[in-house]
Amino acid sequence: MRERVWEIISNTTQVESLDAVNILFTMLIAAVCATVIFLVYRFFNRGVVYSSSFNLLIVMVCAVTAFIIITIGANLVLSLGMVGALSIVRFRAAVKDPLDVGFLFWGVAAGLTAGAQLHMVALLGTASIAVLYILFVLTRMDKRSFLLIIRYDAEAEEPVASLLAPMKTKLKNKTLTQDYTELTAEVKVRGGDVSFMEPLRQTPGVGSATLVEYTGDYS
Repeated sequence: MRERVWEIISNTTQVESLDAVNILFTMLIAAVCATVIFLVYRFFNRGVVYSSSFNLLIVMVCAVTAFIIITIGANLVLSLGMVGALSIVRFRAAVKDPLDVGFLFWGVAAGLTAGAQLHMVALLGTASIAVLYILFVLTRMDKRSFLLIIRYDAEAEEPVASLLAPMKTKLKNKTLTQDYTELTAEVKVRGGDVSFMEPLRQTPGVGSATLVEYTGDYS
C-alpha cells in the first residue's frame, strides 16, 4: 500500500516532457539572457567602479534560478526540499548601488522565466529591458554630474564665487576653518568639457580643485 501511494505521488509530480534536451535548451536560454545582462552591465555600468565579481554573480544567479525552477516544476517532493534548503541561506553582503539591485532582479526574472520554459518571455523581456536601459544611459551620457571640491583661503572667496556664478552649481558642503575654506558643489559637465578647472587653478589663493564623478551617493 505504501509503495502504491508513493508511486502515485511520483507519477503525478513528474513532468513527462522534462528530458535532457529540454533541460539543456532551457539552460541555454538562461545562458543567453545572462550573457546579455553581463554585456549590458559591463559596457553601460554607471557606477564609479566596475565590479567584475558582481557581474559574474548576476550570471550565476540567472543560471541557478533557472535550474531551481526546473526542479520545482518537475517534482513536488524535491521542490519542498529545495524550499527548505533555501530558507536557511543568509545573504549578508550589502548592495550599495541601487542599480545593482535592479540588475540582480533582472537576472532572477530571466532565470525564473527561462526555468518555467517561457522561453520567448525570457528572451523578449531581457532584450526589451536591455534596449530600454541602454537608451536611458545614452541620453544621460552627454551631461554628467560631478562633485567640484575647492580648497582656498580668504582672499580667493570673491574670485571663486565669480568663476562659479555662470555655472549651474548646487552647494553640497562648505567647511570653514581659520586658515582655509573647503567648498563642495555639484556641477553639470556636458561632453566632458572640464576647461573651467584651469581658471580655478590659476586663481591666487586656491590651494586645490578636485573634480569627482557624482553618482548620487555622497557622504
